[in-house]
Amino acid sequence: MNILDKIVEEKKREVAKLPARLIAAGDLRDALLEQGERRDFLAALRKPGQGDLALIAEVKKASPSAGVICKDFDPVRIAREYEAAGASCLSVLTDGKFFQGSLDHLRQIREAVKLPLLRKDFIIDERQMLEAIEWGADAILLIVAILTDEQLQKFHSLAIEAGLAVLVEVHDEAELDRALKISPALIGVNNRDLKTFKVDLATTERLANKLNRRTGIAPVSNLENKNGDRRDACPALLVAESGIHTRADVKRLKESGAHAILVGESLMRGGDIRAKVRELIG
Repeated sequence: MNILDKIVEEKKREVAKLPARLIAAGDLRDALLEQGERRDFLAALRKPGQGDLALIAEVKKASPSAGVICKDFDPVRIAREYEAAGASCLSVLTDGKFFQGSLDHLRQIREAVKLPLLRKDFIIDERQMLEAIEWGADAILLIVAILTDEQLQKFHSLAIEAGLAVLVEVHDEAELDRALKISPALIGVNNRDLKTFKVDLATTERLANKLNRRTGIAPVSNLENKNGDRRDACPALLVAESGIHTRADVKRLKESGAHAILVGESLMRGGDIRAKVRELIG
């Protein structure tokens, strides 16, 4: 059993402990209304406040591949530093067993910063979507590799109808084909194979090229109007995830068509978060 399979098995055990209930889009929408202030995750990525592409900065203590990344882990302090440094959005790990994350971190961070928040976890049940909203998320991650086509369609439709942003994550060509069937606004390409945890930035380059061929539209990062602003012609914004450590990595991914990057480990290890953010996004 690979690492991803082990994580999914643990998620099944966690989900089995949640109160039994059917979740409709109205339930999610009501939860968002109760949350109060709406933070537009997608809009924040379309117009990065700093740098030449958007940064989703990740609050992440540990991972199965790297172990503990940040020993002096203070999620609120880290989130505030990300915000001050110019991140567009934040990703918050909430998986406890494998990443040492917590839903408490999500709630604490929402109270401390104004940026839109992504709940980073392994969602296999719609009850986790309601949970994400109740604890402060503006967006969720749907990993194509762990969902059936029926689940992917259902979860995505529920979220979009309710007003919750969705980052649909793929790792290879077959998963990209499956993702495109639901016409997502955000496609994340994870350069880390979640089965082996090996990282290759060429994954984004390869899938971005396939995406551009499928849509017949140039990368969104290359589409500008006469005022120099990005157009919204591309059907999906491309987010490059994992293995991003240097400015050269960012340039490489931007040239391939990425509009945003999701970075955790290199920011957490760098010591000076603001300096590392400036290095990456310019």
